Amino acid sequence: MLTLTVTALTVGLATSAQATAVSSAPLTSTSASTTGFGCAHPSQSGQVRCFGLLKDHRTASGRMSPFTTGSPTTAGYKPSDLRSAYNLGDTSGSGRTVAIVDAYNDPNAESDLAAYRRAYGLPSCTTANGCFRKVNQHGQASPLPSGDYGWAEEISLDLDMVSATCPGCHILLVEADSSDVTDLMKAEDTAATTPGVVSVSDSWGGPEDNTITSFDSHFHHPGVAITASSGDSGYGASWPASSPYVTAVGGTALSKASNSRGWTETAWSGAGSGCSAYEAKPSWQHDSGCAKRTVADVSAVADPNTGVAVYDTYNSCGGGLVCDTELQLGVAQGADGWVEVGGTSVSSPIIASVYALAGNTSQVAGGSYPYSHTSALNDVTSGSKGSCGGSYLCTAKPGYDGPTGLGTPHGTGAF
Repeated sequence: MLTLTVTALTVGLATSAQATAVSSAPLTSTSASTTGFGCAHPSQSGQVRCFGLLKDHRTASGRMSPFTTGSPTTAGYKPSDLRSAYNLGDTSGSGRTVAIVDAYNDPNAESDLAAYRRAYGLPSCTTANGCFRKVNQHGQASPLPSGDYGWAEEISLDLDMVSATCPGCHILLVEADSSDVTDLMKAEDTAATTPGVVSVSDSWGGPEDNTITSFDSHFHHPGVAITASSGDSGYGASWPASSPYVTAVGGTALSKASNSRGWTETAWSGAGSGCSAYEAKPSWQHDSGCAKRTVADVSAVADPNTGVAVYDTYNSCGGGLVCDTELQLGVAQGADGWVEVGGTSVSSPIIASVYALAGNTSQVAGGSYPYSHTSALNDVTSGSKGSCGGSYLCTAKPGYDGPTGLGTPHGTGAF
């Protein structure tokens, strides 16, 4: 198996239309050092689009470097790291359910989840023991959507981050029929109205347009905390992170340190942030530089250079050394084992899981709760995207700022 480094998925939103078939287009190079590792590419308006970045393992001369073998200890932060960094102690979630909403099907979701949890000594979470459940957008076990290699990577990431952050939580995976917004909204309602679900994570989003407010009601489920990734393209508000009914989750670079916390964080340069053009200012936001809804509210690790370990084996080449070679060359899609991923696709399920750990979602209304409990957050005060003149909307500062919001979890008290 091959160790890869992937920037987790974000998506772009247009107006509504019918979904089309899953694309099988090969990965394309986006720069000299990264390769696209994406989901189905939309061919019609109304479909979301997601992206990933895969590091090319090449030497300075451009030759392929030797393969490395991925393992639970060589491919990014593990559960004990995340629980240490965010002071989550011995809390386990006590059977509360975190729902994950994604598009398309990951046929290996349960087996890959089992491998991840087994590697780190986490309790088993399977269909058989009632901990794990996978359904379509209507809440049924079948028929499931078509498979997609890029969305499978996203699904693996989401399931693994819930496992890492809230090892005692049950997990509901709701797979939308496509990446069309209307399908995802059906999946969202299914997730949030399923008995036992206390939080929902949405690791997708896209640019705002004048249709977004018409979809906001699908995120309005009192008693259920809904989180949404702020995006991975830097300055500029995205939706549904800009919806007032969600907790918008930004991103940080997380590093071990010799301070009393044992960790330090700075704003990740790719974290989405900004001022909504359409969503009204919630009563609980008081920043002065944005007349409407500001993104983000809180944050967690997202920088792929300080990424997390994820286990995913759904690919187009079947596994083994030849498959690993094809994946590295970009002629096959998917992953073949342990990968290291980043992006706000990481931070959203982490925060959804912290909400579950806190067990307080009956009091949560949109992204408001952390604003009155800032003492239980790590304030992130440095790091910038450098694209808005040093404004707090794209530069981390003491107190509230766009890329990291109010900060990162210091225990569960802010959730």
